[in-house]
Amino acid sequence: MGGALAGLVILVIGDSQMMNMLPSLHNALETDGAVVHSYAVCGSTAQDWVVPGIASCGTLERQDKAAAVLDQKSKPTWNISTLIAQHHPNLIVVQLGDTFAGFGGQIEQGWVHQQITALTGKIAASNVSCVWIGPTWGKNAGPYHRTDAEVQAFSQLLSTSVAPCTFINSTTFARPGEWQTRDGGHLEPDGYRKWSAAITATIVRLKGKAG
Repeated sequence: MGGALAGLVILVIGDSQMMNMLPSLHNALETDGAVVHSYAVCGSTAQDWVVPGIASCGTLERQDKAAAVLDQKSKPTWNISTLIAQHHPNLIVVQLGDTFAGFGGQIEQGWVHQQITALTGKIAASNVSCVWIGPTWGKNAGPYHRTDAEVQAFSQLLSTSVAPCTFINSTTFARPGEWQTRDGGHLEPDGYRKWSAAITATIVRLKGKAG
């Protein structure tokens, strides 16, 4: 298969944002030549991918070219080490943060660092390259109280915390308010398509820099 990402096996994990974005991101990465395995758990934090718990509001997964599978029942979440052993990825794409960002309140930096390092430690031990997708703009209203200032602050925190993963700053892809949301936090379908395209283009550029 040709394409800029030919030869890559990509493992994608994320929270409810990824549940919405998974179809378009999976397709975009696949169109560029990668073999993709995508998993999303509504409401998940980084720790949930290290010490699996129970997904209370749904999961979505898609294996390569198979149809996506949505499960809205309570079920155990996935373990990152098990997924790595199963799929042998060359690259892991992590989209996590909205659930533990503390939007509408105080960012608990110590707890956030603990969440992140629990996951990046497992990824580092597997010796697999990774990128971590930061949050995109929301709306300064709605149930998620997602202010522009908080998105910027949390993006900055992630940028200094997710090593050895490369941080992808989603706030650079659009202006605040440019991508419409349906609830203040989750985007409309067009926004997810544009976010997916920007993430994929960034991954292509990073692969080019790696040789």
